Amino acid sequence: MAEHATHDTHDDHHDDHQQSFFQRWFCSTNHKDIGTLYLLFSLLMFFVGGFMALVIRAELFVPGLQLVHPEFFNQMTTMHALVMIFGAVMPAFVGLANWMIPMMIGAPDMALPRMNNWSFWILPFAFTMLLLPLAQYVFFGVGAGGPAGGWTLYPPLSLQGGNNVAFTIFAIHMMGISSIMGAINVIATILNMRAPGMDLLKMPIFCWTWLITAFLLIAVMPVLAGAVTMLLTDKFFLTNFFNAAGGGDPVMYQHIFWFFGHPEVYIMILPAFGIVSEIIPTFARKPLFGYKAMVYATASIAFLSFIVWAHHMFTVGMPLGGELFFMYATMLIAVPTGVKVFNWASTMWKSSMTFETPMLFAIGFVILFTIGGLSGLMLSIVPADFQYHDTYFVVAHFHYVLVTGSIFAIMAATYYWLPKWTGVMYNEALGKWHFWLSTVFVNVLFFPQHFLGLAGMPRRIPDYNVAFADFNMISSIGAFGFGLSQLIFAWIVIQCAFMGKGAKASNHVWEATKGLEWTLASPPPHHSFTTPPVIDDKDLAHGDVTH
Repeated sequence: MAEHATHDTHDDHHDDHQQSFFQRWFCSTNHKDIGTLYLLFSLLMFFVGGFMALVIRAELFVPGLQLVHPEFFNQMTTMHALVMIFGAVMPAFVGLANWMIPMMIGAPDMALPRMNNWSFWILPFAFTMLLLPLAQYVFFGVGAGGPAGGWTLYPPLSLQGGNNVAFTIFAIHMMGISSIMGAINVIATILNMRAPGMDLLKMPIFCWTWLITAFLLIAVMPVLAGAVTMLLTDKFFLTNFFNAAGGGDPVMYQHIFWFFGHPEVYIMILPAFGIVSEIIPTFARKPLFGYKAMVYATASIAFLSFIVWAHHMFTVGMPLGGELFFMYATMLIAVPTGVKVFNWASTMWKSSMTFETPMLFAIGFVILFTIGGLSGLMLSIVPADFQYHDTYFVVAHFHYVLVTGSIFAIMAATYYWLPKWTGVMYNEALGKWHFWLSTVFVNVLFFPQHFLGLAGMPRRIPDYNVAFADFNMISSIGAFGFGLSQLIFAWIVIQCAFMGKGAKASNHVWEATKGLEWTLASPPPHHSFTTPPVIDDKDLAHGDVTH
């Protein structure tokens, strides 16, 4: 078994005791500390973005204008999306990559540790810049408030704000720089620092999904930077990229934005696929079914994500040939995604499953993400999309993919690895309460929105026809239930990470034997592997590591 791989890793526990609080958390180059910072920042932004969502749902609880002005409502929809995507989901996945990838591949740290520190510390400044105009408006009544152009920042609407346009665009640039640096670090680490004997096709699936995601990030973040820079010059330097009166084309912005935006969707879901592909085999007590097929499916999804962007734009008046191409390309993405769902189901088939909290979230992910995928397939059909476009059906679709997809996977990962990170087991009963309350309320929140969309309720409106009242009220009740349920999650994290409450976790948490991370102590030492473990082909199939 792999226990004897741990003795090389215990001798530098003292390293982290020599640092002051400031040195450890502000100047750290250690992948675990930086991963922790990313995850805590993500949790904070999750609650900030969630509060904005509750403002939206409180306003929509009954017809009529109750709580906020329409302009502020638009600011909330825009800021909710920007904070959740760039502040909650993406940093959480980068935090998980920081924590787990060196431990999974037998590396002592990330390849570029100083850049790792920088890539995190850019984020708090970026979000300060993004939130500052909104905070000024809310607390001091100064300025125009936050951006109010939807998360896509379509011109001309996005250009009608004041200086908040510049604040938003510079914040997005800083987030993009952070993402690109994180991606370069992941690629450098995986390609250069794997333990001897760990070929690429022996890596854990989580490492594969992140390697592919990192290439996506490097490819598309500069595209977003270009699009928002053109917005900036249109606003402040009298250019006419998107100004129709000056000969520009607002539809060109949509093409550039969605060339970034669609791969971005997969940037937020591929690491989730990797997480679920780690958790399901552990609790099914079987190897992952079709490992190579999973790798090829991930690569196929990444490739196809670059050639489907205009399915967000079927209603702008593109030529019929373009509509047909993007319709068929979008349908094609269902094939590798279906391969993944089939492989997860096959892994669970006739296995000795147990249903601890990480497994519950993973199964919830598979079922509910599939619902989101099926509504996406409906949206891919051009004549149907003419009906669905810009309605609440689209809102329901992408929230099933991002909330019960990305966020459920992040929660599954937290429950799965938290005992390894902190050295203590969380309260399993509380974890299950969190899962069941979240699952019930997330469906109460988003499932009725399919019907609202089919009935014709538009997105991003602060008021609506009385015919939509019942489903909106149900949806808002679900929103508050889901939001309150997340306080259980925060309490579990606080108990384990800050209070150290819970039973001592063993090295092989969940009795998991496959994977190098389980050969380390719980919590792991400051440097994961001071001596690289040697991977033996014969033993790897059984999840063992030998020297």
